[in-house]
Amino acid sequence: MTQALPRTSFTRSGLVRALADLAAEDVPESRQSFAERVGQWLDFKDALPLYSVLNPGTSGAAVQGSATASPEYAALREEFDRVRAALADSIVADGVFRPGKARIELPTPVPNAPVESAAEFSPYRRYYLAHQRDMQAGIAPLRTSARAALSRHSPALQHLAALDAVLDQALATRERTLLSTVTSLLAKRFEHLYAAHQAAQVEAQAEDDPSRWMEPGGWLAVFCREMQTVLLAELDTRLQPVAGLIEALHNEVTG
Repeated sequence: MTQALPRTSFTRSGLVRALADLAAEDVPESRQSFAERVGQWLDFKDALPLYSVLNPGTSGAAVQGSATASPEYAALREEFDRVRAALADSIVADGVFRPGKARIELPTPVPNAPVESAAEFSPYRRYYLAHQRDMQAGIAPLRTSARAALSRHSPALQHLAALDAVLDQALATRERTLLSTVTSLLAKRFEHLYAAHQAAQVEAQAEDDPSRWMEPGGWLAVFCREMQTVLLAELDTRLQPVAGLIEALHNEVTG
């Protein structure tokens, strides 16, 4: 069944909410407007391309009718659903919570590993970064295809495709920087859960056993489930620009 496209939001995204839920402290809302924040992210070298797109000259491009746009929208929407499903399945089919072959297998403590090495966050950082690379590789061509589809239609859609291309390039570095901080926030959550686990072990005067950390209710199992939730939220965040382009084409198809 075809799912609805994720709706874009200029308040808190699902990713921000997911990370805020894991934080030990509240994450305050920015007092700046969306336009002010975007303006701070743009460099001077981006000004001229952006100005050219926002102030286009007269275009003589032909406007294609909905008879052409409708099958193109359907094909683009089908590709969007395929890419999202494949990336989401790669996150959920981790070889641990869902046994079986995994493209990117969730790390677990090695049997008989010392507690100190089993409690290192580095394998989970590598796991998360691998999924981020996977998302980037899958979504970038989809976004390019969406822009190409829009550019074959009305001047308004051509304008939107050109604007998206400029913003994609201008904000790419900022986006990578922001998304790279997700693993740092997850590392803090990992350390918090492990510290709480250690305190409980001391109080119970029990010997720690890393092989039990992934049992239901275990601190590491809880963390891995939370990390999976964050990954799925990041996937939807990365897909929002493409969803917006496809929705714009759909609006033209439906008049």
